[in-house]
Amino acid sequence: MRLASELWAVGVRAEILTGRDKGKPRQVILDGFGSGEISIAIGTHALFQEDVAFHDLALAVIDEQHRFGVHQRLSLTGKGETIDMLVMTATPIPRTLALTIYADLDASTIPELPSGRIPIMTRIVPPDRGTDAEQFIIDQVERGRQAFVVCPLIDESEAVLARAATVEFDRLRDGSLASVRVGLLHGRMPLGEKQAVMDEFRSGALDVLVTTPVIEVGIDVPNASVMLIEGADRFGLAQLHQLRGRVGRGEHQSYCLLIAETPSADATTRLEELVKTNDGFAIAEADLRLRGPGDYFGTRQSGLPTLKMARLDDRDLLASARTEARTLIESDPTLLASADLAAAVARYATAVSDEMA
Repeated sequence: MRLASELWAVGVRAEILTGRDKGKPRQVILDGFGSGEISIAIGTHALFQEDVAFHDLALAVIDEQHRFGVHQRLSLTGKGETIDMLVMTATPIPRTLALTIYADLDASTIPELPSGRIPIMTRIVPPDRGTDAEQFIIDQVERGRQAFVVCPLIDESEAVLARAATVEFDRLRDGSLASVRVGLLHGRMPLGEKQAVMDEFRSGALDVLVTTPVIEVGIDVPNASVMLIEGADRFGLAQLHQLRGRVGRGEHQSYCLLIAETPSADATTRLEELVKTNDGFAIAEADLRLRGPGDYFGTRQSGLPTLKMARLDDRDLLASARTEARTLIESDPTLLASADLAAAVARYATAVSDEMA
């Protein structure tokens, strides 16, 4: 909203569209997009809807790219004739990282932390040491810090054996964390109630916030120094890295504690990768090795691709191959002089078209 106001002040009309916009107010915004009267559209997934059309969409910027699916991103490119797209994330999903390395995507990175930031210390905590982790939270609160406790679920489920935020809130508030002020936040709470809880935590009126991954992005509380993630084996690497990024935003040493209930060998490997580094791109590369890149031209975002490609560390070979491919296309766009190659490309393109149909 602040950005929209600032743009209005310089004569550029910007509007925000979310799922909460209904009826006539929503239609007024859609009409502005379609006529070109609104120059900049800011919004949530609501911008992907079929009835959202633009007069002349030229640039699409997607923040937190890892939270959007392939079809959603493609739907934006279909809302204009020639669209430049900028995607941003602290942790690229495997498919995006692979496309950056193998395909025709330009990348710009900011490798350093903001000034004054201290790298987060990350540790795997065995389930039987959970009480030690909770005591560590109390120690940090007594030093004036705050903490997040993240659970995979909102409520208990018979189908999924994982910690639930509502149950953990009651247990911690009435038990091991009874000496500190504990709040609860999850996605099913009314918007006003969620905002009130976050305001309390941000102001310091709450010491510990028990929550679901709803706090994964957009939360900035510099005084929070502990991120305790319950059921950490149920989260992917990119999501764990994003959750960890909610601490370490101030001048104090911060910590991320990972408790895995019943981790598989693959889950343990994922968590160990997170312990090794705070570098989002290094984590993304590990995720790519572990999960696979999915299809380079299809829609799968993980798994082994149908087209065999080089390895991540074949950077020089990949650069040479890209140069050769561009030279070939410039000299022979339809591959008339390379019949076998043209046939192979046609077979692969047909397979991709069938998948995306």
